[in-house]
Amino acid sequence: MAGKSTLVRALVSELEGRGVPAVRHRGMLAGLHPLQPLLRRLSSARQPDSWWTTTAYVIAGFVLDGFLVRLIPPRPRGRVIVQDGYGDRTVAFGMAGGPYLAAALALRWPRAFARFDLAVFLHASPEARAARLELGREHIDVRDERTVNDRAFTERFHAFHLHGMGRRHDQLMVIDSSLRSPAEMAREIADRLLADYVLPGSGVRRAGAEQPITDLKECT
Repeated sequence: MAGKSTLVRALVSELEGRGVPAVRHRGMLAGLHPLQPLLRRLSSARQPDSWWTTTAYVIAGFVLDGFLVRLIPPRPRGRVIVQDGYGDRTVAFGMAGGPYLAAALALRWPRAFARFDLAVFLHASPEARAARLELGREHIDVRDERTVNDRAFTERFHAFHLHGMGRRHDQLMVIDSSLRSPAEMAREIADRLLADYVLPGSGVRRAGAEQPITDLKECT
């Protein structure tokens, strides 16, 4: 209930408005992940209460994805991939609801997961999330309700998310969505991204860029 999917859509629009091709993406990043169809049969909504679902998603899903994406790059090519959720949340939910062994092992070796050029952790105040839950949306699952109604669970989730999985990212932004609009957050993220990477075909390295990308096809 932090507004993650809303922000993803706003960021894609912001990048497109600046002439940078972008696409929203969910699920595994590798261009081909043979176990993804099987994982979709499991209830990710109830994952915090299931050691088996947590293990399947962490090991057979995201750890395998971290290996496969090196061999089979993300699709589509030629666009910035704005990933809507990833294994960081799965691990944090597994620790908050468990703790389960697979989640604990992922905290020990977080860089086994696929890497991102820029990661954004989004959160919101309990009051803001409760208001959003009350207003309703197209899809609300048991995780959404639990993060609003179970304060201790949510605090554990945020602690493992930020201080556990957060350390695997070289560039990490942490944003409170209850303080800014999706458009404002999207502009801030786009500014950060485009300050660190060159645009396709420009051949010009932007000031402060430490790791320029020449064609953005692997920018996630």
